[in-house]
Amino acid sequence: MLIVQKYGGTSVANVERIKNVAARVARTAKEGHKVVVVVSAMSGETDKLINLAHQASLNPNEREMDMLLSSGERVTSALTAMAIEDLGCKAMALTGRQMGIITDDVHTKARIAKITGDRAKKALDDGYIIVVAGFQGITENQDVTTLGRGGSDLSAVAIAAALNADLCEIYTDVDGVYTTDPNIVPEARKLKKISYEEMLELASLGAKVLQTRSVEFAMKYNVPTVVRSSFNDNPGTLVVKEDKDMENVVVSGVAYDKNQVKLTLLSVPDKPGIAAKIFNAIANANVVVDMIVQNVSSDGKAADISFTVPKTDSKKALKITEEIAKELGAKSVALRDDIAKISIVGVGMRTHSGVAAKMFETLSKHGVNILMISTSEIKVSCVIDSKYTELAVRVLHDVFGLEEARA
Repeated sequence: MLIVQKYGGTSVANVERIKNVAARVARTAKEGHKVVVVVSAMSGETDKLINLAHQASLNPNEREMDMLLSSGERVTSALTAMAIEDLGCKAMALTGRQMGIITDDVHTKARIAKITGDRAKKALDDGYIIVVAGFQGITENQDVTTLGRGGSDLSAVAIAAALNADLCEIYTDVDGVYTTDPNIVPEARKLKKISYEEMLELASLGAKVLQTRSVEFAMKYNVPTVVRSSFNDNPGTLVVKEDKDMENVVVSGVAYDKNQVKLTLLSVPDKPGIAAKIFNAIANANVVVDMIVQNVSSDGKAADISFTVPKTDSKKALKITEEIAKELGAKSVALRDDIAKISIVGVGMRTHSGVAAKMFETLSKHGVNILMISTSEIKVSCVIDSKYTELAVRVLHDVFGLEEARA
């Protein structure tokens, strides 16, 4: 079998843990498997580099940021390869460029265009364990790029797809995918398996187990993916295609996200093309908008438009929105950063009615006011005051019986 294993920052936080990872990798290789390892930067390293950048420059250039941030994973990959060699296996560390990961030219959150992987394929045939620096790639013009937060997950799944691997194992500091955050709800259960669609929703809604784009990639190329802990040998959660059993469970998980802000344009002229103008400007700045709500006044002459964006993009989005507001003659722009998004997810929602009503009723019963609502076939999301986050997660987990959900 060809197995791709990815180890996150906490799994390689220090040399002792890197040696632990090396031992696990060597064991897999000695069982007769070909192994490609993808590593993140050591825990806290990326934040340290970001802080250094902001000390050097008030507004660091994004191209240079990518050059800087990619160094963290390079350090880990070289140390991991050294540790594997010490255990009697042949190992080779490769950067994103050496792995042949070609991306577009959007710095700090590049998208993968293709992976050649020629050097890795030859080295695997020659008996090497390949250790790839995750989170990074290179443009056609040879500029270093990074893939955004959690980008090593994407590196691993994309490499697994490109090399036609039999399995992609994502090793982290948790045992698998839980019905919700066990730190908030101790009764949360680990799921044996979850569909790509559910995992995609949970990842995009705040569950930090897998990066959203990595799940998209796994689903598109049907990469069998397992989430498991690097600190024990417990079986993890398998992320696979939906099957009939999954539809029997109405709600599979509760997710929350405190890393969003809500922007509101007040009294925008209510006429065709206004929304397009606002959101085109934001899209052109590569800011991803999540939820959108428009309220039209009773006289039909003005509207309030609210939308949410990631906190990391709040300054950029606010500046663009204020410029657009002036241009459109809107009254003002308001920003709220004390919000959270609470979501319930489950493929069973397709065939069960009354799920959203039950969610709204439960939040109301506990005094939680809903600011915005968004739904899809398999999820319902509400924006609420962030101070009610933990309460909302607990009561929703309880009311949908998730402590008894498929284990």
